[in-house]
Amino acid sequence: MFIDYYHILGIDKNATPKDIKNAYRKLARKHHPDLNPNDKKAKKNFQQINEAHEVLSDPEKRKKYDQYGKDWQQADAFEQARQAQNQASNSRGTGYAEAPSEGEFSDFFASLFGGAGGAGRSRQVKYRGEDYQAELRLDLIDAYATHKHTLTVNGKKIRITIPAGIENGQTIRIAGHGGHGIHGGPPGDLYLTFSIANHPTFKRLGNHIYTTVELDLYTAILGGELTMETLNGKVKLKVKPETQNGSTIKLQKKGVPVYKHEGQFGDLYVTYTVKIPTNLTERQKALFAELSQTQS
Repeated sequence: MFIDYYHILGIDKNATPKDIKNAYRKLARKHHPDLNPNDKKAKKNFQQINEAHEVLSDPEKRKKYDQYGKDWQQADAFEQARQAQNQASNSRGTGYAEAPSEGEFSDFFASLFGGAGGAGRSRQVKYRGEDYQAELRLDLIDAYATHKHTLTVNGKKIRITIPAGIENGQTIRIAGHGGHGIHGGPPGDLYLTFSIANHPTFKRLGNHIYTTVELDLYTAILGGELTMETLNGKVKLKVKPETQNGSTIKLQKKGVPVYKHEGQFGDLYVTYTVKIPTNLTERQKALFAELSQTQS
């Protein structure tokens, strides 16, 4: 089934790379699985948005898509076949064969490999292999850094590079690692969807990270310094005097790396929760009572 990637992103064919990027970010946020839990339609939309972005953001893939439409993945095979037909036509003295239009491409391609009326009538029809769908589970720490991962597909191990910042529900295409082609046809592709597990401490929304840090009452009132863990190590926080319960601070560039944009990061948002002391001594209670009288 043909999917109009331009329609999916809500842009026209003259869209600039910046237009594509902006449209993708807007729609990815809207349909992100984390913001639409248990919504199968949103998950499907998110996968299609990622697929459209994967093709249109790549100049070479976009060129093939614009030229061949639904058959863009067979563009290289088509060019080779067309050249072979031209050579055969020239050798018979018929001149250069006219290239088919986009709508005629599928029939033309089939005829080259044994369809009715084609020069290769005696050959068997070559069929492209089946596309595979698979899910790869990662944790948030894995998604933070670019790393290598080994998969087993069709009984063979393949090693892929997973870029930092991969998102939950995002799908990437690994060309040529789907089902085997029939009668020498090209193999299908592998579509790999990532499932990022929830983290016990950090919540991710896009490239931003949200967490809570507990403050004792005295640090909240008097101010001080504390150390907390982030996704890439420990940082020291300076707590201002009279910090209120529920107040939030932002640590710039301490979030998740932006996918395929080296050096760009989201932010880390830290919300303070003030812990009320328990098991006070009589002396401590007296001091609080005295403090409350001065306050009134």
